[in-house]
Amino acid sequence: MRTINVALIGTPNVGKSTIYNTLTKNNVHTGNWSGKTVGVSRGECSYLDINYVFYDLPGTYSLISKSKEEVVATDFIVFNKFDVAVVVCDATSLDKGINLVLQTKEICKNVVVCINLIDEAKKKGIKIDYKLLEERLDSKVVGISARNNVGLDQLLETIKESKIKNYLNIDYGVLNDFIDEALLNINCDDYNKRWIALKILENNTYYINKFKEMNILNKSDINRGNIDVNMEVAIKLCKKTREILKDVVTYKRLDYDIKERKIDRVLTSKIFGIPIMLIILFTCFYLTIIGANYPSSLMFSFFASLENKFISLFDFLFIPSIISDLLVNGVYKTLYWVVSVMLPPMLIFFPLFTFLEDLGVLPRIAFNMDRAFSKCRACGKQALTMCMGIGCNAVGVTGARIIDSKRERLIAILTNIFMPCNGKFPSLIAIITIFFVGLDKTYGAFFCALLLTIIIFLGIILTFLVSYILSKTILKGEPSSFTIELPPYRVPKLLDTIKYSVKNRAVFVLGRAIKVAVPAGVIIWVIANIKINNLPILNYLVNIFNPIGVLLGLDGIIVLALLLGFPANEIVLPIMLMGYLNTNTLIEMDNLYVLKDIFVNNGWTIKTALCFITMFMYRFPCSTTLLTIYKETNSKFYTLLSVLLPLIIGIILCLLINFTL
Repeated sequence: MRTINVALIGTPNVGKSTIYNTLTKNNVHTGNWSGKTVGVSRGECSYLDINYVFYDLPGTYSLISKSKEEVVATDFIVFNKFDVAVVVCDATSLDKGINLVLQTKEICKNVVVCINLIDEAKKKGIKIDYKLLEERLDSKVVGISARNNVGLDQLLETIKESKIKNYLNIDYGVLNDFIDEALLNINCDDYNKRWIALKILENNTYYINKFKEMNILNKSDINRGNIDVNMEVAIKLCKKTREILKDVVTYKRLDYDIKERKIDRVLTSKIFGIPIMLIILFTCFYLTIIGANYPSSLMFSFFASLENKFISLFDFLFIPSIISDLLVNGVYKTLYWVVSVMLPPMLIFFPLFTFLEDLGVLPRIAFNMDRAFSKCRACGKQALTMCMGIGCNAVGVTGARIIDSKRERLIAILTNIFMPCNGKFPSLIAIITIFFVGLDKTYGAFFCALLLTIIIFLGIILTFLVSYILSKTILKGEPSSFTIELPPYRVPKLLDTIKYSVKNRAVFVLGRAIKVAVPAGVIIWVIANIKINNLPILNYLVNIFNPIGVLLGLDGIIVLALLLGFPANEIVLPIMLMGYLNTNTLIEMDNLYVLKDIFVNNGWTIKTALCFITMFMYRFPCSTTLLTIYKETNSKFYTLLSVLLPLIIGIILCLLINFTL
């Protein structure tokens, strides 16, 4: 069977990953905002005895290779062997896509132009002359609608029939003489010499060093005159794009985007933007809270009903009672507590959050916070990573790759912990409901969602403050310019949104929590049941940490739980319960009334709850996030700083609360 290797490249938000998902049956997320993918995904599909291997490259506006996504995409196109490069363009905004097509054709000899979202173009009265465009580009052009599965077979046929052409050589006007001079210092047949010459003139040190190491480039000190090379290249590419698209794209209606502009004027306004953002967050939390309580209670009852059956099974198998007790009262109870508390909220919150991504609302939220980040001398793209952190801090850390400046990228990484991730929501909701809202309030869910929204807002304020302090101290510098694209609003496919959010978010996070809940259950059972001088190990540890806990408005068990909960935030509450219960095991958690009794009987007050929320929010990153920070920064110093920075802030806030209230 013949194999065709295909590189998928395109600007952000053109449905490139949707094409990849549909063809390869993979599950890369296709959120409706830029900067989602900063790696390369690989997938395969077969069609008419041809095996297609697709490589989904990061979305990028250019191949200038400054930001992380540009470097990854350009490197793949330049140095990896594949048969065809498919450049995916947006039918409703073709100029940006054709600009990228021209850059790709300077590097690759076999390029197919895939124009996606033809259904949206039709709704907006946009007509494209594919035949004329194909003639002017000298490349195969195919129109599709990926999310409706229209034209994908034709795309595969076009890829199969595409032929190798010559490199595209653009007339760069005043740069041509300098390019000819640079060509004298380049020795290679595998790459377009004119493109390498452009990298020399642009003084792109990354590629200059690469080609020197490959013995392709003799010298790079070429005369550039007083010309702004990057600006000249951009101007010529835009001019070439306009020439190609002349009479190719026609509009039946000139007001096709007037409705979106009206909506944007409200969502991105200085007056209404932030309040609307908070209302959206409040709505998500409210729906999560009211929707999760009943399923969570049902799951507790179901799992608890199986305890005696497990014990009977172990007795039948002649398993020693100590092992049986460890497995049931240690591992199993911890496990089903985590599942029952985490799963229902995640099955509601993640689809809602994913829906907002796919709809195109989150980029507007990021736009609203861009001004504030600029005043903090940070990059506006940090707003995007902050939104990602609400889902998972580790995802927010990796999302910082979209920030070009290393200084601003480090600021985004170090402050992402101030946004509470999904793993903290169940515990926060439980404590807020018990101590600040009340279990018998008619509008309990409403006020709980309101308080949780306020906590998120305070986390945003703290992010701004710490970002400003870092930019004035160890990470000094001026903010870089940032232009965010506001993508068109698109109503996502509900089933696809639910499928992705459940499989790739809820199940993934739950799986991670289960992995750490099992050994954590064993550890907690051991320290609670193994005795030294007739006292459990747990008592000794609690006594050690109790003075610290009292100083912070907490107690020794809370401090111990916060420390032992390092593998995952989800297990902090179960650890506290196992420490508080005299039976050294979890009880059946039928509802929050039982949980309240446990806390109150162990000395909790409103001040204790407030100190716990504060310390739980800002103690330090979980193990997954911390490992991600180290991988992203490759620095022990910044990894340690990511632990100390929130921990110190949490301690200071707890001391203030404890000694002022």
